[in-house]
Amino acid sequence: MASIKKKSSGGGGANWMDTYGDMVTLLLCFFVLLYSMSTIDQEKWMIIVQSFNKDAEVSVDDFPRGPDGDNDAEDGNDMPMTQDEVNEQVEIILEYLAEYAASQQSAADSSEDEITFTKGDNYAFFSFPNSVFFAGDSDVLRQEGKEELDKLIPILSENQLYIDEIVVTGHTATAQTTYNARKDRRLAACRAAEVAAYLQDNSGISAARITDEGKGQWLPIAPNDAEEDRRKNRRVEIMISFADEELNNPFAGSIAQYYTTTQQENPDPLAEAYAAGTEAE
Repeated sequence: MASIKKKSSGGGGANWMDTYGDMVTLLLCFFVLLYSMSTIDQEKWMIIVQSFNKDAEVSVDDFPRGPDGDNDAEDGNDMPMTQDEVNEQVEIILEYLAEYAASQQSAADSSEDEITFTKGDNYAFFSFPNSVFFAGDSDVLRQEGKEELDKLIPILSENQLYIDEIVVTGHTATAQTTYNARKDRRLAACRAAEVAAYLQDNSGISAARITDEGKGQWLPIAPNDAEEDRRKNRRVEIMISFADEELNNPFAGSIAQYYTTTQQENPDPLAEAYAAGTEAE
């Protein structure tokens, strides 16, 4: 009767151990590579790229993105800064805006054409006479108005990472005719929209950060009983606010805060009388 002999397996391991060992080695190399790239060094990065392709050309960005570098960084969050550093930069921007306003005031033909500028802790407030941007009873932005905005836009574009919001507000004055609410609101809103659209098209600032609104004749800064005062009320305001996490005031940097701080909340003693029947202009 034939006997069955058991074949000896010898001293070697199973074949699957070879594949498993290769996989573990590859995983180890992979994690070592990840660890080496956890803190990117420019020279190391160039070595890694060129190790895969010796003919690769590695370009170096001379203008790093983020608050410390190129302003083209999307949303400005590539290189976060501390609030103190942001506040310091905001102060520099506010000084630039103040210099711009001072130069325009000195160049104005008369006091009626002067730009009013107010600087707060985290905002800049401009009040432009309506004649700078628009003709009477018109919402078409004049060429002179575009040229005026062109002087302001470079400052905003170069520092857009620090801007939280830009609010453009249109105001009208009362005329001695029958009041038309539709015309009043529309005229003020369209004037603000024209200025906001020009800023959006030419500054590169995100459209989500630019807001326009029309107040009509209902937030005057002077009585409406004289032409000189009505001229002051016909205006376009631009509020530029900067983010400040340390401020607890929910209205910080807003139009509401400005009017409350400067005590210009409806100063017109004849506002109620005009509400009964006056036209916008």
